[in-house]
Amino acid sequence: MEALGFHPLLSISQRPKILKNVSGSTRLSNSSCPSFYTHKIKQNCRSDIRMQAVKEEYELKQMKDMTAARKRWEALVRDGKVKVLTPREAGYAIQLSSKTLLDVRPTTERQKAWVKGSTWIPIFDVDNSFDAGTLSRKVTEFMMGGWWSGVPTLSYDKQFLTKVLEKFPKDTDLIVACQKGLRSLAACELLYNAGYENLFWVQGGLEAAEEEDLEREGPQPFKFAGIGGLSEYLGWTDQQRAAAAKEGWGYRLVYSARLVGLFLAADALFIGAQQVGRYLQDLRSH
Repeated sequence: MEALGFHPLLSISQRPKILKNVSGSTRLSNSSCPSFYTHKIKQNCRSDIRMQAVKEEYELKQMKDMTAARKRWEALVRDGKVKVLTPREAGYAIQLSSKTLLDVRPTTERQKAWVKGSTWIPIFDVDNSFDAGTLSRKVTEFMMGGWWSGVPTLSYDKQFLTKVLEKFPKDTDLIVACQKGLRSLAACELLYNAGYENLFWVQGGLEAAEEEDLEREGPQPFKFAGIGGLSEYLGWTDQQRAAAAKEGWGYRLVYSARLVGLFLAADALFIGAQQVGRYLQDLRSH
């Protein structure tokens, strides 16, 4: 009904009738459908089309930008300008060679888990501004899955290079890491172009690390630092499924209880909305 633009507080007699034609398809009765509803339906259709166009344009731009970036990053690794380390090798390098680990993750991930003794300078961080452009981007990213994944809107820190230059000379051996390995590659590209030549990239990011690979500090395992949103709450991420397979039924019961609670809350809201609708109808009828 919502797809047709009906207001939930309208009584049955006020709503346009839906008729079946000979072929079995559904149509609106012209005799009973006020022009207001026809205009509302057209408005909703145009809005849906615009939203779909914006979504497709956004996704296409993201794909093009990521494809171009990956080619540049692969060239850096292929040409030996950035050396590759596994999380375990990075742990050995930190312990035995006193190399510096540069953590470029945003605040939301850093707060959950970090490598002891690492230096934190995020290349992208949570965008807390509220200008029109940022709000539009936040809404778009939330509608495109941010509500499920919990990934916040991030923005590039224009002072990233300046902060690194202030902290480390260009001949420093830097091990660059992020959560999954992509943002750290972007950081390696910037650092190499700025004159850093002793760069090491943690392949797969901290998410690929086992607990014994690196000395961790923080309340959660490295693997859980990058998850969030409704998927984390319900335990439906790949990382949580893997943990559940190891922990057994006790671990799964927690998230099963959360799912049941979510359904109960949704039912309660639905019933509450119905009651409010009936109450408002009664007020209008009197």
